[in-house]
Amino acid sequence: MSQPEHSAVTEESLADRVEGVLDLLRARGGRVTTARRQLLEAVFEARSHATAEELAAAVQARSPDVHISTIYRNLDELERLGVLVHTHLGHGPASYHLASSPHGHLVCEVCGVTIEAPPELFAELGRTARERFGFDIDPRHFAVLGRCGQCTTPREREAT
Repeated sequence: MSQPEHSAVTEESLADRVEGVLDLLRARGGRVTTARRQLLEAVFEARSHATAEELAAAVQARSPDVHISTIYRNLDELERLGVLVHTHLGHGPASYHLASSPHGHLVCEVCGVTIEAPPELFAELGRTARERFGFDIDPRHFAVLGRCGQCTTPREREAT
């Protein structure tokens, strides 16, 4: 007999995680609304980066009366409050993820795979930009485009 599949985010852990973010939201002066709660549930259920349209579809599957403009306003407010971060992963629309897991992004221009890179990878770039140009970068906001190991030919690997 096969074992039943368990999702990575159980109902209990999902509720606990959403409540934790809502507590943070309240502490930062934000309001808790049904649409905001459902949006946060959709963010946790996505378990990765999701566009506003993808998050809106998830919310509207539960509450069809929540308008896309409500989703965008909530995304902006959750970002302003430091709960979410938006990122541009190449040429598509911005995607959103929780600010509590900082990371950079490497995106393959050939196959589209996105690799979440630890912030330390961008530390030297950040130091150099600050020292040479007086500029502080936010590596969470952009993606470094290139080719993943699967899409790089052996000849290209030898050249670098």
